[in-house]
Amino acid sequence: MADLWTVGDLVVATGGKLRGDVSTSLNGVSIDSRSLAAGDIFFAIKGVNSDGHRFVETALNAGAGVAVVSDLSSVAENSGPLLVVEDTLAALERLGAAARARCAGKIIAVTGSVGKTGSKEALRLCLERQGRTHASVASYNNHWGVPLTLARMPADTEYGIFEVGMNHPGEIVPLAKMIRPHVALITTVQPVHLEAFASVEEIADAKAEIFSGVEPGGTAVLNRDNDHYERLRSAAAVAGITEVVGFGRDERAEVRLIEVLPAPSFSTITASIAGTALTYKLGAPGEHLVLNSLGVLGVVHALGGDLALAGLGLAQVQPPKGRGARVSLAVPGGAVTLIDESYNANPASMRAALALLGMSSPERGGRRVAVIGDMLELGADSQKLHAELSAACDDAQVDIVYACGPSMAHLWEVLAESRRGIYAEASDGLREPLLAMVQAGDVIMIKGSLGSRMGPLVEALCEKFDRTGEN
Repeated sequence: MADLWTVGDLVVATGGKLRGDVSTSLNGVSIDSRSLAAGDIFFAIKGVNSDGHRFVETALNAGAGVAVVSDLSSVAENSGPLLVVEDTLAALERLGAAARARCAGKIIAVTGSVGKTGSKEALRLCLERQGRTHASVASYNNHWGVPLTLARMPADTEYGIFEVGMNHPGEIVPLAKMIRPHVALITTVQPVHLEAFASVEEIADAKAEIFSGVEPGGTAVLNRDNDHYERLRSAAAVAGITEVVGFGRDERAEVRLIEVLPAPSFSTITASIAGTALTYKLGAPGEHLVLNSLGVLGVVHALGGDLALAGLGLAQVQPPKGRGARVSLAVPGGAVTLIDESYNANPASMRAALALLGMSSPERGGRRVAVIGDMLELGADSQKLHAELSAACDDAQVDIVYACGPSMAHLWEVLAESRRGIYAEASDGLREPLLAMVQAGDVIMIKGSLGSRMGPLVEALCEKFDRTGEN
């Protein structure tokens, strides 16, 4: 297998000056000495809270082939081969741009208010059956995650899949221009990160920045059911994109949902793709994932890929940790099902998670239990958006709600008395009551924004009760 980067190509791409001899193959790129593999190029990135230069010696001792640095004063002499540049993040961006320039494969960029990571992973499953596929790790979708993922892309990649996130206007433009996708997928536009935007329309405009990097002749894949479809379509046209694939339930969608048969742990779906019917199994449950799968098929269609193989890939979709993963835990008298949605939250994903809880069937004597924390960065509408979750609890027939955080207090005020479990100012206030209330047959869903710290509640349950399996 060819090296990911030769020393010569690395030097040319970054514009750096090499000190010392590189004696190993360069087969990876890393910015974290803790997860570094032998032969990785280690970039000492200076962040807000940490400076990678502090870990250069650790990285080289762990087997890094070379360290890319800008500050020699904090690096021990003779610690190993160094590539000296003016700015390490800028050097990483240049290496990412060089990786994109040498790749002749098809490139896909995925953004949206929710569903980015799940759609990216589903695309990976669909396309790796059809060619050499490279995709973002986890949610590497920001100003360092995108160039890092590009820099890791092998030259012979046939399908490259990149996730693109944002918190503020203007963030997506430079990332899109680095990626230069042939197909851009926007999963949906929802009221997320409202603190940085005056309206949801502004969020749509920020998501539409993805079109700024689309290659000539490229395609936009858009949610036809979303209120902002026409706004996004117009933005695509302004960017010179003439090929638009819509997906959803809308009769005008090129990828249209015909029928869905939901089950507790999967869905069976029939869709029409440009007039051709395809029936496939989606390996994870939830209406939101059904719609995301249509967007994924829209991308495969735009690429001219094999839809039957894509359908087989979708059968392998599994919700990752913190994003709907299900665990069965042994408790006195039986078992409970834990739905881990603790990674993050916004109004759309919270409603989807509650709907997923509503689809679940508690065992005899069990209850549907929602353990939910604040949804952050919602701006002036935060109080209203939290209170409105009461209707979603009604629709899902939630039996009991455990809530935490100052914003969730607004939901607590309007919840039916019969649904109120425990309210706490912070998630740690729910820990002991939650562990004490668990009873056999329960289905427990835990969700909140990262800052709400709901993950430790998942860990507490898994530490107290033995796992009996993944659902």
